[in-house]
Amino acid sequence: MSQSVVISGTGLWKPESTITNEELVASYNAYADKYNDENAVAIEAGTVVAKPHSSAGFIQKASGIKSRYIYKKEGALDINRMMPIIPARPETALSDQAEMAIHAAKKAMAAANKTAADIDVVIVACAYTQRSYPAIAIEVQGELGIEGYGFDMLVACSAATFGLHRAYEMVKAETANCVMVINPELTSPQVNYTDRDSHFIFGDVSVATIIEKAETASADHTYEILSTKALTQFSNNIRSNFGYVMNANNASPLAADQYFHQQGRKVFKEVCPMAAKHIGNHIQKHGLGPSDIKRWWLHQANINMNKLICKLLLDRQPSQEEAPIVLDEFANTASAGSLIAFNMYNEDLESGDYGIICSFGAGYSIGSLVVRKK
Repeated sequence: MSQSVVISGTGLWKPESTITNEELVASYNAYADKYNDENAVAIEAGTVVAKPHSSAGFIQKASGIKSRYIYKKEGALDINRMMPIIPARPETALSDQAEMAIHAAKKAMAAANKTAADIDVVIVACAYTQRSYPAIAIEVQGELGIEGYGFDMLVACSAATFGLHRAYEMVKAETANCVMVINPELTSPQVNYTDRDSHFIFGDVSVATIIEKAETASADHTYEILSTKALTQFSNNIRSNFGYVMNANNASPLAADQYFHQQGRKVFKEVCPMAAKHIGNHIQKHGLGPSDIKRWWLHQANINMNKLICKLLLDRQPSQEEAPIVLDEFANTASAGSLIAFNMYNEDLESGDYGIICSFGAGYSIGSLVVRKK
């Protein structure tokens, strides 16, 4: 008999500090004025491009974002720094990212009625890890007292769904009984706060998800994973060049290409139809159509992308109940967005209701899970 696999608990942790669009714009515009004054001669000569001003209205219209959480706010709005200050910790101390992960992990374990003894594997899946090794997942595993093993995965904004895919496959194959996937998205250090077109995009957050056999699940709300589907297609339109070869390249860590950067219009034009086709094909595999899906937990990068993808599938705009938007509060949280939406908007569904969790992002990469409430 085929093993039934379920999502049995999720945990969401968000930092105490936030930055509103208004705060961000006031800082950026002051920085732009300072930059333009300091480079007035070169700007007049045409050898330097002036920094344009931004506005809170522009940000909200372009993205749907109103605010974002930030792990450490100090420094991020300082026009002489334009980067959060995250003090270095000694190697004997818990890392920042492991601490974020543990906050969410404990919430997920409580929701799933699980202890450390119940969990076999820890996967930390995110867009960035703060070091190369040892793995953040192994650090989290040790701190929580979980036996077994752990590993990190980096698949940009699809890291969360790809991590859930691996967890599902482990439990399905009975190489593990219970797997915890954690997405501690510490994105703020990779934000270029001096760039009008990208400084508003990302926020920090941590989400954790428990995957286990249906027969061992005892949570109040569980979702059977019916299948997973993944797609990758290489593109340079979303990129960050920061990495360990940087010094060997004689590259500056402050150069614009070392931060997140994208060709937004190309991404919008190319990813939206790809994601809609991917989702349509995935649900069709189960004999389902768009009208059969009760809840669309989509990646939270840009409200206009989500609206278009849903319109391509439904031939109409979805309601907030059908396709919850959380990026107005959280901004783009890299891989975590679809699972923030799942965490906040799943308990109201009834037994037998279908939903889909889907991410899409750099790579390009798309990952999805078709689920049904037990």
